[in-house]
Amino acid sequence: MKGDGRDIRRTGGGAGLPPGPRMPSALQAVGWARRPYPFMKRCQGRYGDTFTLRILHSGKWVFLCDPEDVKRVFTAPAGSLGVALANPLLLPVLGPRSVMLLEEPGHMTRRRLMLPPFHGKRMGADAEMMAEVTRSRVRSWPAGEPFELWPHMQAITQEVITRSVFGPDPEERLGSLRTLLHRLTQALNDPRRLSMAAALGPRWLARSASFRAAMAPVEAALLEEVDRRRRAGESSPQDIVSILIEARYEDGSPLSDEEMRDELMTLLTDGPTSSSLAWVFERLLRHPEKLERLQAEVVAGEETAYMDAVVQETLRLCPPVPVVVRRLLEPMELGGYELPAGTVVAPCVYLIHRNEEIYPNPRHFLPERFLGKPPGTYTWIPFGGGTRRCLAASYAELEMKRVLRTVLSEVELRPADSDSERARRSAISFSPDKRGRVIAEPRTPVPVPVPSPAEPWQPSPIYS
Repeated sequence: MKGDGRDIRRTGGGAGLPPGPRMPSALQAVGWARRPYPFMKRCQGRYGDTFTLRILHSGKWVFLCDPEDVKRVFTAPAGSLGVALANPLLLPVLGPRSVMLLEEPGHMTRRRLMLPPFHGKRMGADAEMMAEVTRSRVRSWPAGEPFELWPHMQAITQEVITRSVFGPDPEERLGSLRTLLHRLTQALNDPRRLSMAAALGPRWLARSASFRAAMAPVEAALLEEVDRRRRAGESSPQDIVSILIEARYEDGSPLSDEEMRDELMTLLTDGPTSSSLAWVFERLLRHPEKLERLQAEVVAGEETAYMDAVVQETLRLCPPVPVVVRRLLEPMELGGYELPAGTVVAPCVYLIHRNEEIYPNPRHFLPERFLGKPPGTYTWIPFGGGTRRCLAASYAELEMKRVLRTVLSEVELRPADSDSERARRSAISFSPDKRGRVIAEPRTPVPVPVPSPAEPWQPSPIYS
């Protein structure tokens, strides 16, 4: 099979590992960094649902595309799986004490401390705040002129999480933090820095003077705010930083400054929600009949399953991350291979979501496929699964729906360009390559009823 001008030949990926490309690990790293989607698709076509990639600075990864193998990984005991980094930005940005990067048993201990902000009544309380932030931002959008939607989605999600973490604090105190976070986001999404991090690994980024110049002021501002609240004895059950300050381990000890830094960076760093929002509008705008159906329901104030289906189909077609990576701490049989401890396995979100046997016409945007049929636990995995499933999955879906509903109630959207946008790598996720170019026109104001907080914001079993 040909691809990128290089021949992909069948070979053993190493003793006991599935076959994979023979090209040098540096070239595989380039394929993975620049165009991972077609690279993975070619490998699956050549080697089947289980194949091995050798990626410079990341080692050997065994890709898993069979839902049964994914189930084995996600249901394995917590102590049998460890962390493996899929993104070279994660460790330098989030820090080694982030809940995302902790090994067991520390991960489960920290996870229990981090769960309260993302469940129950608190999520309902944040829902109207999400709509308020969106309305304010949308009303400043240019009218009748093409503009890039993705940066505006970044601004919305950054404002939402900042308010959720710190509460409605005075602008003069948190305004500078917002500016610093915006600069850090811009620095992380710089195409040259992304390429260098992929080529040279996380150690290069951690030593980069320009990265440290963007990161250090953010870290200082976060710890200054934590210290100020501790000394002032301020506490609010409505903001995450207060919950984390008051959290205690079983021995009664609080989170250290280093742990606070890493968890706050995990929460505040621009994540995949803004990219997912850009994609949901990009997909709807390429399918005007689906946009018209959803917008009519929004304007009528209806709370239907179609909104859920649109979000679920967007996350299927444009998942936040292409793979979930874990390191085996014990041997495990997967894909017909007895994989040794130390092997990195990668349940492949992108390829599973495009399995024709599970999703007929998998390249088509068809929200209707989820009407009356909830997503499968091991066939719809945009947030991973098992004991390390994304803590904020329910929060992210709630935010997508509240932002989507609010935007559609405020403006009429149409695409600025006729062609669909391709995916391009951003810091943590994949965004539309033209950043979601749209044209917006203000709608005639129509009161939109707010759904009762009792039902929509209670996580269903699949999200709990």
